[in-house]
Amino acid sequence: MTYGKGVLKGERPAAAGGADDGYVPSQRRLDRERFRRVRARRAATVATLSTLVTAAVLFLVITRSPGWPRTRETFFSADYARQALPKVLEGLLLNLRLLVVCGAAVLVIGLLLAVARTLRGPVFFPLRALATAYTDFFRGLPLIICLLMVVFGVPALRLQGVTTDPVVLGGSALVLTYSAYVAEVFRAGIESVHPSQRAAARSLGLSGGQALRFVVLPQAVRRVVPPLLNDLVSLQKDTGLVSIAGAVDAVYAAQIIAGKDFNYTPYVVAGLVFVALTIPMTRLTDWVTARMDRRRAQGGVT
Repeated sequence: MTYGKGVLKGERPAAAGGADDGYVPSQRRLDRERFRRVRARRAATVATLSTLVTAAVLFLVITRSPGWPRTRETFFSADYARQALPKVLEGLLLNLRLLVVCGAAVLVIGLLLAVARTLRGPVFFPLRALATAYTDFFRGLPLIICLLMVVFGVPALRLQGVTTDPVVLGGSALVLTYSAYVAEVFRAGIESVHPSQRAAARSLGLSGGQALRFVVLPQAVRRVVPPLLNDLVSLQKDTGLVSIAGAVDAVYAAQIIAGKDFNYTPYVVAGLVFVALTIPMTRLTDWVTARMDRRRAQGGVT
């Protein structure tokens, strides 16, 4: 007997509240579940074996290469790693402070730029033009060049009251560049909101600014959370570029130690520290993306 749409013959949906009503699954369902378990075990076994074989091949290729002893001594020295780790972690605190401060500034400025580019009416044309020029310029300008121009160009002007602190100048260059990228992310989110949402808000008596603030922006921000998190991950890595200005962050701390004996293990240590910091943020981005995809598939996110 069939007990509803999508229920196989011989099956019956569970009773309300999960109470046991003596239901016995059909043989077809048992066979299907057994097949799924076997397939999952087979896939896990194949994945494990292929991973082990690949790792073994890479290990043999690298360790049996002619230059491996010298490379191991220069890049993977345990003694230099122990010396470098405390200094690298101390410098990492500067990278984390830059991430927090610059990340907050980037989100605010990027949102303002996106709103400026989406303003309607001829009276706002100069504002739209300036926001567009800013976004196009700093998206096209390589970050390393922006850092050099700000870090060395601003002090050369000898302006009264303008700081020459390399940390502040390096952070300002990061904000200038990443604000342009984040502005495009926000703008894409704003333009993805259907015009009927704004029209419905206006029909309820909301002004244009109120419709943007209470109707459009909340939907737009929810839609662009995953790409925003990706930009923050990139910002976290690029904070290491402030070492160009002489700021003692994790990268510059590694450079100081490596410059004494020309052993580059401290650079490897700094790179692994950044990777260890980036992986949790990347996994968080993946989790948020998957969660929003599930909610959107269920109709929970418009």
